[in-house]
Amino acid sequence: MNTNLSLRRRLGLEIARKITNTLVEQHPLKQLFWECTLRCNLHCRHCGSDCKKISGYADMPKEDFLRVLDNIALHTDPHHVFVVITGGEPLMREDLEECGKAIHDKGFPWGMVTNGLAMTPERFTALLKAGMHTATVSLDGFADEHNWMRGHPQSFDKAVRAIRMMAAIPGFVFDVVTCVNKHNYAQLNELKEFLIGIGLKQWRLFTVFPVGRAASDAELQLSGEEFRGMLDFIKQTRNEGRIRISYGCEGFLGNYEGDVRDHFFSCQAGITVGSVLIDGSISACPSIRADFHQGNIYKDEFMDVWENNYQPYRDRTWMKKGECATCKYFRYCRGNGMHLRNGQGELMVCHLKRIVNP
Repeated sequence: MNTNLSLRRRLGLEIARKITNTLVEQHPLKQLFWECTLRCNLHCRHCGSDCKKISGYADMPKEDFLRVLDNIALHTDPHHVFVVITGGEPLMREDLEECGKAIHDKGFPWGMVTNGLAMTPERFTALLKAGMHTATVSLDGFADEHNWMRGHPQSFDKAVRAIRMMAAIPGFVFDVVTCVNKHNYAQLNELKEFLIGIGLKQWRLFTVFPVGRAASDAELQLSGEEFRGMLDFIKQTRNEGRIRISYGCEGFLGNYEGDVRDHFFSCQAGITVGSVLIDGSISACPSIRADFHQGNIYKDEFMDVWENNYQPYRDRTWMKKGECATCKYFRYCRGNGMHLRNGQGELMVCHLKRIVNP
């Protein structure tokens, strides 16, 4: 398969590269993840953090995270920093509404990532009253496929219930994320029609990276041909214009760049995206499970760390080794997403290779 970029795509990528260079230099904090719990009510096959119903870590007290927000507010406008509450499953926290209201009262917009299992109408109403701006719900196919992935017989029904509730609120912005794997790949078009039918406006697809439980599960991994087929499906669906669909933020996609997302690839971890993990670690995207932590809120000021650390995230020339050393597209890819590097800094997945290889 020809990997040479078209002139139009190369020009777009050069513009995007300059924008990223400016962002690296300025590194404005725009998105902050809070891993508020590692407890979860599901047992998903692809879980990257290997969450459990009884976690080895206690939930982080909301007061500890709120002190982080106070520190951030001293340095930047809180209205420009979006807080994403994640886990684990955030709904496992009985005080989630209190957390959300406190975040909102400090001027920070916030949303959450949920599997929807515990999203009752009462809780949804309470979360909206607490200032919830957005939500992301996971749905990995129809009942058999989704429940197989999530390990719970009611997971599909409850996720769909959550999606219907959100779709029924005028102006509420939310999306659904789907992990594409060998079990649901052939159903993508049928699933698209179903989601449009229940009122969904935004849909993101992603593929599994080999971390956590997914590392040795061949049923979760698409072949190169299937991976290209998924990208072609996204491209075609975007051209239809009936639902806003995109591939997840990871991976340089060669000549698919500009066609399957609203932006060109750029890993924003540590550039505009930060996180506070369950043990207080200051990191970036919470999908990064290797030890690329930059500090800890229990001994460091978050914004001091944000301004003065994060060098491995902002200067990624260290990634130009192994198969990346001679890649002609490193200037655009910059070594792929940080979450695709293991503890030794080695690349685990190259998306461009998945496109090229059968």
